[in-house]
Amino acid sequence: MKMSQKPQETALSKCPGCEEPLEPGDLFCGACGYDLSAVPEPPQDHPTVAMAVPTENDAAVAARAPAARPAAVRFDEPGGSGDFELAAPGAAPGAAPTSTPSAEASAPAPDPRTSAAEPTSTPPAGTKLCVACRAGRVDNDGYCENCGHAQPRERDHMEQELGSVAAVSDRGLRHHRNEDSFAVSTTALPDGSPAVVAIVCDGVSSASRPDEASAAAASAANEALLESLPRGTHPQQAMHEAIVAASESVNSLAEEPGQAMEHDPHRHQNAPACTLVGAVMAGGLLVVGWVGDSRVYWVPDDRTNPPARLTEDDSWAAQMVAAGLMNEAEAYADERAHAITGWLGADAYELEPHTASFKPDRSGLVVVCTDGLWNYAESAAEMAAAVPADAQLRPLHGAQVLVGHALDGGGHDNVTVALLPFAVPPQGAGSACGNT
Repeated sequence: MKMSQKPQETALSKCPGCEEPLEPGDLFCGACGYDLSAVPEPPQDHPTVAMAVPTENDAAVAARAPAARPAAVRFDEPGGSGDFELAAPGAAPGAAPTSTPSAEASAPAPDPRTSAAEPTSTPPAGTKLCVACRAGRVDNDGYCENCGHAQPRERDHMEQELGSVAAVSDRGLRHHRNEDSFAVSTTALPDGSPAVVAIVCDGVSSASRPDEASAAAASAANEALLESLPRGTHPQQAMHEAIVAASESVNSLAEEPGQAMEHDPHRHQNAPACTLVGAVMAGGLLVVGWVGDSRVYWVPDDRTNPPARLTEDDSWAAQMVAAGLMNEAEAYADERAHAITGWLGADAYELEPHTASFKPDRSGLVVVCTDGLWNYAESAAEMAAAVPADAQLRPLHGAQVLVGHALDGGGHDNVTVALLPFAVPPQGAGSACGNT
């Protein structure tokens, strides 16, 4: 789950009807349509204070740590820079993810708490109608002109299946919008062999326009890979270049004029930001790349073999463990555990893309996901247990099941997962992965 560091600017922080978080100036709840103007203003309370980073305790711990990593952090909390060495298939670039209606898209009955009335005139053919009252026109801001109900956003729930790769993204149960994004695609190497790509990005909620940042990063990284892989660029180098391209795309958002200036006068000091994780299957290799705390897991088809986590988080907790100052259980139990130390954005301390190359010698499933999923299946063993047995044959269904696992666990964050089945000829034997 992500945590905003800005003080709440509205008198109501949650909807009295459904307890959904509210935005400043909301007149109706975006989730249930509750008429907020009918709620009396609550008595004055102590304001929420932004978390100070770093704290004195942080400074004391950092002084003992041998690592020389930058101290800058962003908060992207839930409810190693080196490469790893461990012991495919369609042809045209994939289309943009298609959206499917979320649970909100099923039309509820009109809310009796609103003063909605049936419009006297029938809207012209082709007019987008409200899912709540089924009669009012929807304005450009996504609200019904008749009853004021906010309409489901296109990104609340997205699914895409493309050959042997599939991805699902969901808003979750607590967030008012989906700030995750993904891109999946297939292409061919110069020798005609297939290459499969999955990119997953998680917007940083304490930054401005995190949903735009994740979408820009996923699109830019995907496009870069689809350009470089067919030219013969080594997949690991192509992944590095794709992360750089994604970073530049997110950086450019901070300079864009327009609507964001009106609503966020501090956008240059709090630039759009996101994390990124990706996987490429090409030429018998599995290449992963990341910045931030989204992850890649390896789940063998033969579950008697051990699964593995293939990425290391750019986070406060990971730094404490790497420095030997805490064990993993202690670090991830700390309230600062999910403060990320690496992200894409104009205010990032520096860009440090991580890449790793693997050559699996047996078939398995590659799980690429945001912390909205791994918060509910953190260890490799827990993730493997959550993956359906037939996910290799039905990757879209497997991704749907994993998103459901996160929602059943509480759905405190946006949830995004991409699954890439990795097939190896039967003659492969030995350890789970071989050195590249």
